[in-house]
Amino acid sequence: MSKRLHLVSLGCTKNLVDSEVMLGKLSEYELSDDPSSADVIIVNSCGFIEAAKEESISTILELHQQRKENSLLVMSGCLSERYKEELSSQLPEIDIFTGVGDYERIDELIYQKQSSFSPQVYLATEKSPRLITGSNYHAYIKISEGCNQNCSFCAIPSFKGRLQSRSIDSIISEVSALTQKGFYDFSFISQDSSSYGRDLGLKDGLIDLIENIEMIPGVKSARVLYLYPSTTSFNLIDSIANSSIFQTYYDMPIQHIEDNVLKKMKRGFGEDKTIELLKAMREKEGSFVRTSVIAGYPQESEQSFKRVCEFLENFGFDRINVFAYSNEEDTLAYTMPQLSKEIIQERTNILGEIANHSREASLKEMLNRTYNIAIDGQSSEHEYLLSARPLLWAPEIDGEILINDTNTIDIKVGGLYSAKVTQIAKEYPIASIIKEEL
Repeated sequence: MSKRLHLVSLGCTKNLVDSEVMLGKLSEYELSDDPSSADVIIVNSCGFIEAAKEESISTILELHQQRKENSLLVMSGCLSERYKEELSSQLPEIDIFTGVGDYERIDELIYQKQSSFSPQVYLATEKSPRLITGSNYHAYIKISEGCNQNCSFCAIPSFKGRLQSRSIDSIISEVSALTQKGFYDFSFISQDSSSYGRDLGLKDGLIDLIENIEMIPGVKSARVLYLYPSTTSFNLIDSIANSSIFQTYYDMPIQHIEDNVLKKMKRGFGEDKTIELLKAMREKEGSFVRTSVIAGYPQESEQSFKRVCEFLENFGFDRINVFAYSNEEDTLAYTMPQLSKEIIQERTNILGEIANHSREASLKEMLNRTYNIAIDGQSSEHEYLLSARPLLWAPEIDGEILINDTNTIDIKVGGLYSAKVTQIAKEYPIASIIKEEL
């Protein structure tokens, strides 16, 4: 009887890639959705902000309550790496601890029932074993690890290290191999994708990568996630917009817009230059612009908060992700005078409402327009509706389109079709399929 594995991947899609590598290394295990039947349970944890840390710990404790006798409970990832000494002593429920350097050794660690924290941060390559999850047509491609930025609120460099880029050849090899397996849509991810290749001596590494990906047969769609203001050039914005493969999709977390706060955040760019970049993105035909902001940063004045509200209300973002400020040790902001939790929550709620209105306005713009969409399967909203995603959108974070009319066209999961949006129902565009795309 084969052994069973239950894996929970928390946090970002970069974590997901590492989880998929672990699944590849443990391919002899049968995957199980039921933790109580699993011989091995792995939680790939997130340690980015307080809410993510709490989710990781609660998930660990909940799975411990469900596990069967003699099973192994493994904690890997960012939270485990960041607090290895504390967690090792405070969580006796865990059998094996490992951080961000040993994903490809997970089979060995389980066999030996041994914890390990390698000093080198792991970066998957084309040679890494990997089991793509969640889709039969889309894959995330991690192009680098670590970050050279010094944002005063972010602890990531303290446990992920400095920028470490893959070679273009390595990325091309991985994408080419995945197209042979039927994948045609790719999201290129890292902490700071617009800095890709700088550690390798590449001046415009991301532009070089885009040009090379365009030449791979089988790639029909791609997008870049997580651009950084001070490393995003107008040439890069143009390269994305002019690409025949890459979607005109810009995900640039600005975190704030008012000069005083941006300076305290050590973001590199102030308001004027940040807005200049965003306008260049917004002006591109058919562009989709996503951002993230932090609510309640230390010493954020009422005037600074009103400025960011005003900007977000008027700019016309397609999506806005709002984070409540989390005071993280090992950051420059940790010792700054803090706002009260009540003020932080109040400002988070206000920005959240603005984000909702911005999303609603973006969805209304879709009405009566035609999009290339990929079918993800039956919708959870209703058994007679199909769930789909415009290729312009990023998976998981931008939402779904509901298909209520296939026009008798034979539909397959992962298939690519043209569809026209006929109505907007709450947060869902409703569309009819027009034809199958080759």
